[in-house]
Amino acid sequence: MIVYEASKQEFLNHVDKDVLVTHILDRFEKKIGHTSESEIRSWDNSMLHMYRVLNDTAIPDDAGVAIEYQVPNTSKRVDFLLSGHDGDKDSVVIVELKQWDKVDKVEGKEAIVKTAINRGLREIAHPSYQAWSYATLIEDFNQNVQEQFIQLKPCAYLHNYRKTENDPLTDNCYSYYVDLAPVYVKGDVEKLRDFIKKHIKYGDNKEILYQIDKGKIRPSKSLQDALSNMLKGNNEFVMIDEQKVVYETALQLAEKAVKTDTKQVLVVEGGPGTGKSVLAINLLVALTNKALTCQYVTKNSAPRHVYSTKLKGDFKKTRIDNLFKGSGSYTESELNELDVIIVDEAHRLNRKSGMFQHLGENQVKEIIHSSKLSVFFIDENQRVTLKDIGSVHMIEHYASMYNAEVAIDELTSQFRCDGSDGYIAWLEDLLQIRETANAYDMGMDYDFQVFSNPQDMRKAIERKNRSNNKSRIVAGYCWEWPKDKRTQSDYHDIRIEEHDFGISWNLDNTLTWAIDDKSLNEAGCIHTCQGLEFDYVGVIIGDDLRYENREVITDYTKRAKSDQSLRGIKKMMKENPERASKLADQIIRNTYRTLMTRGQKGCYVYCTDKYLEEYIKARLQRQIQYQDSNFGNALIAERKRDYE
Repeated sequence: MIVYEASKQEFLNHVDKDVLVTHILDRFEKKIGHTSESEIRSWDNSMLHMYRVLNDTAIPDDAGVAIEYQVPNTSKRVDFLLSGHDGDKDSVVIVELKQWDKVDKVEGKEAIVKTAINRGLREIAHPSYQAWSYATLIEDFNQNVQEQFIQLKPCAYLHNYRKTENDPLTDNCYSYYVDLAPVYVKGDVEKLRDFIKKHIKYGDNKEILYQIDKGKIRPSKSLQDALSNMLKGNNEFVMIDEQKVVYETALQLAEKAVKTDTKQVLVVEGGPGTGKSVLAINLLVALTNKALTCQYVTKNSAPRHVYSTKLKGDFKKTRIDNLFKGSGSYTESELNELDVIIVDEAHRLNRKSGMFQHLGENQVKEIIHSSKLSVFFIDENQRVTLKDIGSVHMIEHYASMYNAEVAIDELTSQFRCDGSDGYIAWLEDLLQIRETANAYDMGMDYDFQVFSNPQDMRKAIERKNRSNNKSRIVAGYCWEWPKDKRTQSDYHDIRIEEHDFGISWNLDNTLTWAIDDKSLNEAGCIHTCQGLEFDYVGVIIGDDLRYENREVITDYTKRAKSDQSLRGIKKMMKENPERASKLADQIIRNTYRTLMTRGQKGCYVYCTDKYLEEYIKARLQRQIQYQDSNFGNALIAERKRDYE
């Protein structure tokens, strides 16, 4: 969708007569809605600079100009487009406009800079990356661009930015994207003009803009082929048994939703390690290959970044990032804007979206609204914050509002915890979440160990990690995470003084802690490891889980203040203490259940509470005695049969 379009000459005339912003605002309000005063000021400022750039007779008067083009399947808008011909191909120059006057380089994160926005320093994508990613997204999803071979040429223009020697804006760490989308600054008007004139030699009377605006949204063949090649031979994404059954059901429902124009909802229930994420990724690739618009969604960013990185192969990871979205991405989406939305960890969905939880109405509703088929992978026992509201009941409620047909399926086979459903049941009994028949029996030989010294646990995890970098340390959120130390692995947030033990929380300058080569030096938390799995996991259980008076108890007051999981619990305690206590207790137990089920082959535990340590050791001893007893009884029965 284009908000404002004109020829170059019409654009110059509108600026000359001081009516351009009025035109943009009028059309913006009709097509999108109200906007902020700051955005209006940015139009006023930036368009004067573009007026000066285009005020060159060598740039054809009948070249097309578009302002605020909404990128397919996103709420992002391209600032400025110029269309025409280069003498050989149809061309569109994409200009990302910025009013920044200063940036800082950010180490350890790809294509991220820090700059002043809304009276504070914020991390944001590099302008060249933004321009390139918009062009890539249009190429990957606009059918007319693909079939008519329209070439997109992105660049960025920071008209207030004074470049200095060794400037961070063009540091070598950003060179990949600066090469793809050149960045121009104050004093570069002639350079930007030359870039435009190279690609726009002849006008097109806005015809190419029309083709882009009316192009059907479909994934490109190159994107489909790339995804297929990435999945082939990748053992981490192989499906078996009931995963394949659910997979085929989802494909069938997608076809039905598109062909019959009936909204479909598929709910897939499954506990830890039942292969929900593997299935979700397979569906993302398969549906994209069927030329359907499809996105993979999680509340937590960690699984999105890890799976997109694992999936990338030789493809640039950022090229497929557009398929991976946060759960708050659909507050302004149109009805059935996408063919399919796949929601992993659906129990983590929130009511409101945005940094301040002030956008939208309900994420479950918005996802169903935005897609013809919505697939929800859910485990209600993994809700770990007060804001987590995803439930089967809520999904069914909003599905009925849209007259959607609902199908419910289940994954039960274990692919984690050595394939043992018994371990999950044993753990839930251990944590006193529920009584199970596996009180003293894990069902098979899962490597579960309790350590009295965290140093010994760390050494054991380090040994396991050497072979394939698939073991990690995680911890309950009982230690603070100071903002000014979040990039320093030598600053130990987690301190256990009696054992001279220290480790930092996962660093905030990486989005892929779970698979980074050196991240064994940091401890992950529930927010960075939920939805992911390792071979072995070492779990530090903090003082929020203790053993007192023959009971496993929880204590929300021992949680760190920087943890947002229980934000609002104090107020709730005053208003409804019984409900608040129950919720806090459930969240803490669910948190440790989740942490202690991240390991496929083993879980190693250290408890800050010695009584809890002794309790778990005693349960393990009972497990050994139980197994020995069963084995002995089996031998007696076998010998008895021999004598009969």
